[in-house]
Amino acid sequence: MSKKGQHVVPNGDKWSVRRSGASRASGTYSTQKEAIERARDIARNQQTELYVHGRDGRIRERDSYSGSDPFPPKG
Repeated sequence: MSKKGQHVVPNGDKWSVRRSGASRASGTYSTQKEAIERARDIARNQQTELYVHGRDGRIRERDSYSGSDPFPPKG
């Protein structure tokens, strides 16, 4: 988890929200949906990125709330 922002990651049969570089989760939730909602709120407040990982640990979704993204997006 080297990318700056909030990461939604699997944690056993639950889902955790973790800040990049943090050793502990800021919260653990029963469903991925709950974890995503909380992580999205944090990312908006801190103007960072949101990374949603799948059960395999790979990033499957990403949103930016930094406000500095190019519009329209490149590529």
